[in-house]
Amino acid sequence: MSATTLFAGWALLESGFARNVLITVEDGTIAQVAADAVPPQGAEPIAGILVPGMPDLHSHAFQRVFAGLTAHTGGGGDFWSWREAMYRAAGRMNPALYAPVMAYLGKELLKGGYTALAEFHYLHHAPDGTPYPGHTDMAEAVFEGAARSGIGLTLLVGLYETGGFGGAALGEGQHRFRTSAEDALAMADQLDAAHPGAVGLALHSLRAVPPATLTASVTGFTARHPDAPIHIHVAEQMAEVHACIASLGAPPIAWLLDNAPVDHRWCLVHATHATPAELQQAARRGAIAGLCPSTEADLGDGLFDLPSWLSAQGAFGIGSDSNIALSAAGELRLLEWGQRLGLQRRNVSATPSTPCGRALWQGAAIGGAQACGINAGRIAPGARADLVVLDTTPEAEHAGPDFMLDAAIFAAANPVRHVMARGTWVVRDRLHRDETAIDAAYSRALKALAA
Repeated sequence: MSATTLFAGWALLESGFARNVLITVEDGTIAQVAADAVPPQGAEPIAGILVPGMPDLHSHAFQRVFAGLTAHTGGGGDFWSWREAMYRAAGRMNPALYAPVMAYLGKELLKGGYTALAEFHYLHHAPDGTPYPGHTDMAEAVFEGAARSGIGLTLLVGLYETGGFGGAALGEGQHRFRTSAEDALAMADQLDAAHPGAVGLALHSLRAVPPATLTASVTGFTARHPDAPIHIHVAEQMAEVHACIASLGAPPIAWLLDNAPVDHRWCLVHATHATPAELQQAARRGAIAGLCPSTEADLGDGLFDLPSWLSAQGAFGIGSDSNIALSAAGELRLLEWGQRLGLQRRNVSATPSTPCGRALWQGAAIGGAQACGINAGRIAPGARADLVVLDTTPEAEHAGPDFMLDAAIFAAANPVRHVMARGTWVVRDRLHRDETAIDAAYSRALKALAA
């Protein structure tokens, strides 16, 4: 049994920051935590502030390959025009290229303070829709790349059956996504056998998963994997909301709450255009709001109603989504700043007893772990040893730990210094343990994709 002992001057525990915290890690799991401790001989000292690693609850890894390449045309544009560029990138991907792309993304996410990832995976087949020989070849490439980087992975098997509401045919660029309920369940079973406990279900959206298919897939998946997470894109754009009302007679979230067993396993990704009543009901049922502020801003989606969600004590987490931005602190900063701009007031995430930075980091870490289906997001015995050491600013260095965390999120350029994933240091002094080789493989993959 391998064991590591850490001694942190400040560590963010479930009850808040504690001083002189001794943490014992055994086989990737936190075994013991003691505050106000005296370090034993051989304990590794931790400078800075030690916080739980941040789970990334929503990612499409392949979209990283065109990050920053869709902002060059004038005349507006929206999610639907951006989607055409996404289809072109998806059409060039194959298993041999996907592994180095995922490894690079995992490496960069780790450097940004993320320690686990829920990959919303629907890029299953060859470009013409023909299944690969192993049926899960693309998913296995994602697992391979994640393992190479060291980031934890929950692979959400995507279900994508139609091109729009009312059973519309799949369009150009969507054929390789096509799956039935039977296909998705078979792939989930196959992957879970190879990677136990690391698989969930991704219902792409109500426009891509008709009601009968949704019911069949959720029922079958729950019977096989009763504790595994279920995610769905929902109410991201107003066009989707209007089309859902026209086709199903209700907005997406209201329809989902009335027709699906939404509970604590469910992550409602985006939920941007929701009414306070919908959010209240979803929060009461234990669902997680999967918020992706950088992607939602990039696509012009709109702002999530965070005050309504927090007032209902709803769980939330953050996702890198299209992977244009790969910093956990940056995503939290944009989440809060977007609310401030929309509401014209400050410190929207704070409570009378919890400052803004701590409310954001702890809330997203705990909610993100729930959405990934893992025991993480907290520094406590039994939790996964996913830990991040944050530097702070000189201005806040002597102001106390909560001020230091606020500064790390809102005022530091890159606060992440060290990262531990499942008990192993994978980032030290801002460098990944396999940085050079992963970067070189990613560069080769980009050249092949551009050829």
